[in-house]
Amino acid sequence: MCQVFAGQDPARYTSTTRSLRLNGQSTSIRLENAFWDILDQIAEADAMSTPAFLSRLHSEVLETRGEPVNFTSLLRTACLVFIGQSGGVTADAGLGKIAAE
Repeated sequence: MCQVFAGQDPARYTSTTRSLRLNGQSTSIRLENAFWDILDQIAEADAMSTPAFLSRLHSEVLETRGEPVNFTSLLRTACLVFIGQSGGVTADAGLGKIAAE
């Protein structure tokens, strides 16, 4: 069973930093490529760019809970919520693009 995890393409867990603006503030976010793939899909499903989605999410978190202690952790768990709501996923042979089963 561990081979399923250990044998994955290293590009999936390679980190990438993206620079963007969150509600007018310049910042950068570093996440593993697999999470960026999911965030890109979430944004696309909402018909917006990934930076626009992240800014909207940040605004909603501020309104709901105040400043998040660790926004990148919030993004990773948001990806898990998305996967859970989509009813399961499979990864293709590329950088781990996620598609609902």
